[in-house]
Amino acid sequence: MFFTLLQYQFIQNAIIASVLASTVCGIIGVIIIEKKLVMMSGGIAHTSFGGVGLGYFLGIEPVLGALLLSVSASMGICYIKRKGRTRQDVLIGLFWSLGMALGTIFIALMPGYPPDLASYLFGSILTVTRADIYLMALIAFFIAIIVISLFEYWKSFIFDQEFAAITGIKTVFLEYLLFIMIAISVVALIRVVGIILVMALFTAPTAIAGMFFKSLKSRMIISAIIGCFFCLGGLFVSYSVNIPSGAAIVVLSVICYLLVYVINSIINSIKRKERSARQDC
Repeated sequence: MFFTLLQYQFIQNAIIASVLASTVCGIIGVIIIEKKLVMMSGGIAHTSFGGVGLGYFLGIEPVLGALLLSVSASMGICYIKRKGRTRQDVLIGLFWSLGMALGTIFIALMPGYPPDLASYLFGSILTVTRADIYLMALIAFFIAIIVISLFEYWKSFIFDQEFAAITGIKTVFLEYLLFIMIAISVVALIRVVGIILVMALFTAPTAIAGMFFKSLKSRMIISAIIGCFFCLGGLFVSYSVNIPSGAAIVVLSVICYLLVYVINSIINSIKRKERSARQDC
């Protein structure tokens, strides 16, 4: 059955999109978690909904509208965050709500019947087109090149930003660059899991990898592999059971994370008891 499905173009597109999305998540997800920017990335993701609405309103590709607005919003968020003139949670809430509100307004201003936005909100990997794949490939290539070429700088920036600044690393530039990469990563994931569910794919694979690997490079690679498993597994489940693909991917991701967390906790508890018993002896 599996090899029969591979004959269909939309399945081939979905598999390629899964690999590209997982690559992006594996790289950016680790940085997001280490810098404690999970909710901030959620704010940027929801801001991109305004770009989707803007794209429909202007008659251009909605994903390009999402790219434009999410990058602009990420720059604005980073600027305000660095100035420290407002609390981070307030900033997230404002941009989160602003993006959803703008998207709703732009759609309401369109003449005729409003478009179906479910695929942008919740993902629809089975409807990914070749144009979507080309854009995702470009984003994945850009992020991979940026992270690999500046890897040592990223390590210093992630684990000790103050020390990195003292040693002459341009941390301001890296922070703006990071927010831009988060914004374009959201765009790469819109068609896979959607705006609302994007945070799960940023965090679940990285959290699992972080339980077993400490090296930054190892965690990025393993996170990408785990993310690919989630995407392909969710794709197979959604096609077999006829449920939304984005939801299937996220549910699989969360279930796997919880299972691994419980098993890892039990194993660590047993190891602690064994060490305690040996010390008592």
